[in-house]
Amino acid sequence: MPNSTTSNTSIDIELVVLDMAGTTVTDDGLVLDAFDAAATAVGLANDGPERDDARRYVLDTMGQSKIEVFRALFGSEDRAQAANREFESAYDARIDDGIAPVPGAAQAITTLRESGISVVLTTGFSAPTQKRIIDTLGWQDLPDAFLAPGDAGRGRPHPDLVLSAALRAEVSDIAAVAVVGDTSSDILSGRRAGASVLIGVLSGAHSEDLLRGAGATHVLDSVADLPPIVLP
Repeated sequence: MPNSTTSNTSIDIELVVLDMAGTTVTDDGLVLDAFDAAATAVGLANDGPERDDARRYVLDTMGQSKIEVFRALFGSEDRAQAANREFESAYDARIDDGIAPVPGAAQAITTLRESGISVVLTTGFSAPTQKRIIDTLGWQDLPDAFLAPGDAGRGRPHPDLVLSAALRAEVSDIAAVAVVGDTSSDILSGRRAGASVLIGVLSGAHSEDLLRGAGATHVLDSVADLPPIVLP
């Protein structure tokens, strides 16, 4: 049973760092569809063990910077960049019809901000793709800030996105940060940064076992259940 009890941390949370795809945004399998288009564009066979292994790796590394995933899969920088361009093109082409807010996500963010907690939305996508998602949802003014790999250092599972968000929010202590995401990479990045509350949600890519294995202090069915965990 996912944990929905109030956090028992000894420090009030000042900042919540929220993942997007799978956590606050649903995309109806669009990531895998876009990956298939990217893999085909750089010559990966449409069927067979190599494609199956690549798809499994994409699932295992959900939440990480997409260009880093393609570098790991395809070796050469030119091939990785070509795959990333095709991925973003395929994803962007379906954003209007393929994405939607997770029910209750916007209200949860609003509740946190009205209570004095800063909220930063982060992603493994590039900044232009993140902006397309934000503009499509009309979320330009919903959080305090948005961060993507590149404009905030390395992507997940490195701690850079969380640390950049903490600096931007001017938190008094890194322990006053909560990190929320649907993948083990989200949780690991928060743990490496020093956040005291690491919340996994079951609306996206990874199971409760994977989230807890990465160090999640809480696991929720949805980000809609988040406010009672982090509010004082």
